[in-house]
Amino acid sequence: MLYLSVLKSNIYNETMSLTKDKVTEIFYMVDEFCIHLDAQIKANLIGNVPKRRPTMSNSEVITLMVLFHSGCFRNMKHFYEHYVKLHLRTEFPNTVSYNRFTELMQSAILPLGLFMKTCCLGECSGITYIDSTPIRVCKNKRIKRNKVFKGIAELGKSTMGFFFGFKLHLVVNDKGQILNFVITKGNVDDREPLHNERFIECIKGKLYADKGYPFQGADKPALPGRNPLNHKHKKQHEELPLRTKRQNIATQKVGH
Repeated sequence: MLYLSVLKSNIYNETMSLTKDKVTEIFYMVDEFCIHLDAQIKANLIGNVPKRRPTMSNSEVITLMVLFHSGCFRNMKHFYEHYVKLHLRTEFPNTVSYNRFTELMQSAILPLGLFMKTCCLGECSGITYIDSTPIRVCKNKRIKRNKVFKGIAELGKSTMGFFFGFKLHLVVNDKGQILNFVITKGNVDDREPLHNERFIECIKGKLYADKGYPFQGADKPALPGRNPLNHKHKKQHEELPLRTKRQNIATQKVGH
């Protein structure tokens, strides 16, 4: 019991950066967006409006999802059971069971995506980076038995090997702010989103990418008003001093 109490106090101290004012600010932004979104959906809704509303609103669910990724937690259940229900009872008095909360998170995916696209993107500073990362649905040995994303997820390959799932394509500026993002199937080429004008309309100045974006001739996308992709080429190891070699090896290990 003493260990659990100490553990809970350490968790609370580590999350003190999420002050009550910050929680209120995030909830206000999310709630304002959900109010306008609900008005638009209600005006174009086909059928009857559901009479029974969930105990927790979409604004509360989205706020908790944002807080989870803003803190030091890695487990949503631990975050919900041992932090939200204990330390945020005043801000979220109508909490539900964790199983019901996971169901509400699924229904809030669409509003969350729209909120990120409309209210959470940064501004281009003239220096932009693009890259992709895999979103694995399951381990490779369970690919044939997976039924959750059957017909949706695909087998793809990244620098870490083969995976089954999706790809998250990110465009960020030099400050680390997300300018745009898109999720595709795992077998989609990294260069494919760059052919979509709506995906690259936020880009201006220079665009940097790694060797996974080798454009040649007609395959090169048209970037009006923007400089072409700049690839970072590493020098041969024979031309690097020993100290630089060691730093590169250490960086690669940390990255894994």
